[in-house]
Amino acid sequence: PLVATIASTDMGLLLRDDIFVDFFNTFLNLPVFGQTPIYISSTGRWDLWPELQSHLVRKCPLRGGPLLAGLENPRLPLFCKSSLCLHLVLCQKLLGFIRSGEAAKLLNWRRADRWLLEKCISGSQGMWHFREELTNFWLATERLLGLDESDARQRDLYLSLLHQLKATHLREGSSIVTLCGTIVGSLLKARHVQPIGTRREILSKMQERALFVIQSYWLPKFFIHCKMGMKEEKSCWPLLQEYQERLLQANLQEPSGFSENLFTMHIKRSQGLSGPYCSKKAKAEIWALVKEGRDTQEMKMPSFQVQPERQTGPAGSTKESHLDKDALGPIPQQSEHPANAAFGGKGGATSPKRPRPNAEQVFHLEDRCEEKVLSNPHSSTPLVQLPCPEKPVKTLSFLHWALSAEGCAGRPFRDFLKSQDLSVETCLLDLWHDLEEFLPAVLDPSRENSFFLRHLIGEKICRTYLEEDTIRQLPLETRTLRSLRDHLMSGEFSPWIFRAQKEICKVLCFFYEEFLADDDRTFLQFMVKGVHG
Repeated sequence: PLVATIASTDMGLLLRDDIFVDFFNTFLNLPVFGQTPIYISSTGRWDLWPELQSHLVRKCPLRGGPLLAGLENPRLPLFCKSSLCLHLVLCQKLLGFIRSGEAAKLLNWRRADRWLLEKCISGSQGMWHFREELTNFWLATERLLGLDESDARQRDLYLSLLHQLKATHLREGSSIVTLCGTIVGSLLKARHVQPIGTRREILSKMQERALFVIQSYWLPKFFIHCKMGMKEEKSCWPLLQEYQERLLQANLQEPSGFSENLFTMHIKRSQGLSGPYCSKKAKAEIWALVKEGRDTQEMKMPSFQVQPERQTGPAGSTKESHLDKDALGPIPQQSEHPANAAFGGKGGATSPKRPRPNAEQVFHLEDRCEEKVLSNPHSSTPLVQLPCPEKPVKTLSFLHWALSAEGCAGRPFRDFLKSQDLSVETCLLDLWHDLEEFLPAVLDPSRENSFFLRHLIGEKICRTYLEEDTIRQLPLETRTLRSLRDHLMSGEFSPWIFRAQKEICKVLCFFYEEFLADDDRTFLQFMVKGVHG
C-alpha cells in the first residue's frame, strides 16, 4: 500500500516531491501541534514557528538534519494515519493516470490539457475541491483496507467504519450500489464470521471500479469546470494564457513534480526568542490576533487551517504583524496558484464577488454555543495586518479549533492521553470527536443517506458514552449528558451538543497544555541534540 511506502521512505527523499511537500506542510501547520514548521522546497529552507531561543539560534548550525529526525518520529507516522495522507495517495493515483498514455488515448488529452489539469488538482487545495461521492467512497475504503481486522486493537474501529460504509455509500440507490450492484450484494451478505480475505477482495474490487469511473468520467468533468471557472476569474487569466501557448507548442517538456535542486537543507536564521521557548504562549498571541480582528476587508473567517503569522521580533512585540509570503512556501495560495480562484470560493478562498462575514458577528456567534460557527476544513485563511492583542488569550478559547484540527492530524492528542493512562479523558476526547462527526450529518440533509448516517452515529454515541452507568463516570453535568442522549437517540440536532463539547473542552484544557509542553520538550531535545551532535 502507498501509505506504508510513504511511512518507510526517507524523509529527505519524500521532501523532493513537491506534491508530498504541499500535503505535509498543510499537515504540519494544523494548529493542534506546538511547533508548526513550513518547508520551502524551492530553497530547501525550513521556517520554524515558534522560533528558536536566541542562544540556540547562535549555537545551532541551522542544518536540517536534527529537525528531520524530529519530524520522522512522531510527525510522519501521524501524517500516515491522517486523512491528508489518504488524499495524497488518491492525488498521486490521479496524477499517474493524467500523465499516462492511457488517459491521452481514452480522453484525447494533449500535453497542455494534462499540464493545466495537474495545476488544478495537484496539492491539498485541489483535492479538497475535487470532492464527489465516489471520491469519498474511495477514501473511506482506503482507510478501511489500511486496518487489520485480525488485530484486536483495530477490530472495533474496522467494524465501526464498515458499518458506516454500509449506512452511507452501500445503501440502495447510492452511486456505489448503482455502479457495483453485484459486488455490493456480495458484501452486504458477508457476515462477521466470513473470511476476512473475502470482504477485503470485494471492497478492493469496488474501490478499483470507483477509481476507474473517477478517472474516466469525473476528472474530465472537473477539467471542464476548472476551465470555465478560470475564464470568469481575472487572476486565472495568465494561467489560461500560458495554457493557450502550450496548446500551440506540442513538444514542451512535461513537469516531473520532483525537485532536482541539489541544495543544502537548512533552517531560516531569525533573531530568536528572548524568553523561554513556549508554543502555548505563541499560540495564545496568534489566537488573540484572530479574536481581535475586526477589519473584514483584511481577513477571512478563521478555520482550523489558519496559517499563523511569523513574527520576526521578540515574543510579545507590539508591532503590527504582516503575512510572510515566503513562509507560505508551496502551500497553495491565490497569488501563487491562480487556478484555485476558479472554484468560486467553494471550500477555498472567499470569492471577491461574495460578501465576507462580519468578523464581530462571527466571533459573537462563536461565543454562544447554541450558534457555534462550524469550522471549514477546506479553507486556507491568511490574516493580514491585524492589531496586536492587548489581553492574553487563554488556551480554552482556541481549544475547539485545536481539537477540530486534531481530527485531521492522526489524533496526536489522543495518543498523548493514552500514553499517560488517562482513560476517562481519552473517552471524553472520543466523545467530542464523535459529536463533531454527527453535526455535518444532521445539519446537511443534502448528503447522500444522511438520515441513516446520523441515526447510526447517534446510536453509537448513546451506546458508547451515554448509558446510565457510563454517565456517572464522566466528569460532565448529568443534565447535559441525559439531554444529549434524549435527542441523539432519535438522530435529532440539539444545542446540547455544543454544551457538551464546551464542558469537555474545560476538562481537557489542562491536559492539552501538558500535551503542548511535551511537544515542546520533544522538539527541543532534537534541536539541542543537533547542536551537540
